[in-house]
Amino acid sequence: MKRLWVAVALMVAAAGCGWKKTPQTPVVSEGVAVAASTLGPGDVMEIKVYDEVELSGIFAVSSGGTINYPLIGKLIVEGMTSSDLAETLQKKLGEKYLRNPQVSIVIREYNSKKVSVFGEVNKPGTFRYEDNMTIIQAVSMAGGFTKMASKNQTNVTRLENGEEKKFFVPVEAIAEGKTRNFFLRPGDIVYVPESIW
Repeated sequence: MKRLWVAVALMVAAAGCGWKKTPQTPVVSEGVAVAASTLGPGDVMEIKVYDEVELSGIFAVSSGGTINYPLIGKLIVEGMTSSDLAETLQKKLGEKYLRNPQVSIVIREYNSKKVSVFGEVNKPGTFRYEDNMTIIQAVSMAGGFTKMASKNQTNVTRLENGEEKKFFVPVEAIAEGKTRNFFLRPGDIVYVPESIW
């Protein structure tokens, strides 16, 4: 009987030695969705109206949040997405001037939107936001990681509905294709901590 208990104890001990705690992957939820960016002062866009050269061109949003558009005149665009603006132009042009106008908009510069990258990067600072910008793009703009960077402990601070949220993003794992990409939003602050090893 004593030998049986000894054998059981040895089996339990062996099982315990073979078990290792699996490190938790930082949570990236919520941040993977691409948020539609809204227009603001200083943003530059290219508006194209199919088969209408005179209505197509490059437009900058004024400090008052407006653009001056042919036929329509001053139009408030601040707070609109590019899709919102395209729909508005199609509606206004279709009401008086064109039949079934086809409008497309490409944002060339998001000067009103910024993201910041600090910590263990070579060129920390604030950078102009780009549509569908990923965390890897932001780190690249900041000159890449330093040798002391804890890449998989990178975190993003974001203000949502007046509440500050923090996301831990495994950037190295993303670069290696091991997890989904993380899309930034205007105003995000990226911080890369120093590795303790």
